[in-house]
Amino acid sequence: MGATRLAELVVAAPEWPEGWLSRLSRQAATALRLWLDHPARSPLTPIVEAGMAWRDAAPARHLLHPGHSAWPALLEQIADPPPLLWALGDLAALQSPALAIVGSRRPTREGLANAAAFGRELAVRDWCVVSGLALGVDGATQQAAIDAGGRSVAVLGCGVDVIYPPRHARLYHQLLDRGGLILAEHPPGTRARPGFFPRRNRIVTGLSLGVLVVEAAEKSGSLVSARLAMEQNREVFALPGSIHNPQARGCLQLIRQGAVLVRHVDDILQELTHWAASPALTTPAPAPSAGDRGDPLLRWLSDAPSPLDALVSLTGLAVPECQRRLLELELEGRAAQAPGGWVRLPDDIRA
Repeated sequence: MGATRLAELVVAAPEWPEGWLSRLSRQAATALRLWLDHPARSPLTPIVEAGMAWRDAAPARHLLHPGHSAWPALLEQIADPPPLLWALGDLAALQSPALAIVGSRRPTREGLANAAAFGRELAVRDWCVVSGLALGVDGATQQAAIDAGGRSVAVLGCGVDVIYPPRHARLYHQLLDRGGLILAEHPPGTRARPGFFPRRNRIVTGLSLGVLVVEAAEKSGSLVSARLAMEQNREVFALPGSIHNPQARGCLQLIRQGAVLVRHVDDILQELTHWAASPALTTPAPAPSAGDRGDPLLRWLSDAPSPLDALVSLTGLAVPECQRRLLELELEGRAAQAPGGWVRLPDDIRA
């Protein structure tokens, strides 16, 4: 079954298992019924057992799914989220605000330098860089981010235990050793295939608040990522370049179509104003006061408006739960809605 069909079923929330069985195709329903009634005879059983054995073999191995405490809330906003994500590394990498950076696999020297500069500066600002560990712009960005002491998330078009491209073996291990995270929707051991990469791009952009295209030809995978980001209501940023540079034509095309022209990181943060004003990006999070302990929202609220999506990402709460708690805080006189998001009321800040 495809991710879109599974997402539709999840939203419909049919009763388990009969409601699901009635909505599945005959082939899928037959396979599920056999697994439920006679697991020893089901061909699904060894697949499930192998996956669980891989996950349980080391503490850095994870299987994420909707409802998991580390499941990225932003993925709930896209039309075809992955039904699950295999993860290898430190799940804390998912807690920072993230920006996807993509671009040519054959960038110019200037493109490589720009990719590294943006990756480095975002890391210094406590942003997580999300990319695909590909040759060129992806690798340069992620290498610079981890060299600067930041975190990076790599989404692969293969299993998380398959190093692809092989030339990035050193980067792959450095990313894991320095607090990064490898994600994939394919089970461990899955080899890379051309058809997997366009699908993984929706996860790269879905995990992020926006996507920056550094260099791209007129027909490239980076432009596919930009289109996906637009469909997901993410911000799209592009670096301008010379009209004589073939690797800049895709970025110039995006700017003509409405992408934000970027010169430096501050241009990005000014567009994402709710993040640029967030205390989490400028100072360490304050220690919770006695009244804050146990409340995941109060520590992130201040007199600077924070939108709902920002609070969801920072707290890890699901959207309905975050909305409910904000309403409770408003009724308690501790928070209020303001232009641009939610604020903590002055009396509560002084307390």
